[in-house]
Amino acid sequence: MGKNLIQQARGKGGPTYRAPSFRYKAKVSYPDQAKSGTVIDFIKCPGHSSPLALIKYDSGEETYVIAAHGQRTGDVIQFCVTNPNSGDTVMLKDVPVGTALFNIEGRPGDGGKFVRSSGCFARIVGKTEKEVLIMLPSKKQKSFNLNCRATIGVIAGSGRKEKPFLKAGTRFHYMKARNKLYPRIKGQSQNAVDHPFGTSRSSKKGKPTIARKNAPPGAKVGKIRPRRTGMKR
Repeated sequence: MGKNLIQQARGKGGPTYRAPSFRYKAKVSYPDQAKSGTVIDFIKCPGHSSPLALIKYDSGEETYVIAAHGQRTGDVIQFCVTNPNSGDTVMLKDVPVGTALFNIEGRPGDGGKFVRSSGCFARIVGKTEKEVLIMLPSKKQKSFNLNCRATIGVIAGSGRKEKPFLKAGTRFHYMKARNKLYPRIKGQSQNAVDHPFGTSRSSKKGKPTIARKNAPPGAKVGKIRPRRTGMKR
């Protein structure tokens, strides 16, 4: 008796993915008013791929922001200044064209929604009287309000993906935390009951996906005399 393939059975019951928010240590946000503060500590939050910097302001208030590359304990962070340095937060209307920035607000005051992964940065490519055009890390260009805030520089932790997993168990738990299927096995390596390509009784590598030249009208469907097949490399 046949059974569904793995990709066909996905989503039909099973445990629902739940974010481990009880492990998250902080929420990233910008202060409501323009003020200056000092970096007093760095932490690693499971909810963020980049390290977070703890900023203490002159009023005694403390907030967490995404750390910029090169930041150190004791650095002074300023908000809404005319000559910003790396790690400072300013409005987009005050940033010159070509500047690298991150943690960009989608709407003024929302605390930052775009470009928040470690090692990422966006770049301003144009400005008008009504909006700012920014190229995101995906090379897509998006327009933002002039009063939206962003942080100057590049996000810290750029070498996160360069470290190898080394063990299958480490990769398994990494994928499980993101509700991803792992490991992915090719159909030829599976049993015959699990996949049409599966079995070791012959050396066939699978079924052709191109319709036969002399196939009847009911079977001549799918790829009919294609110029090329397979993934484009």
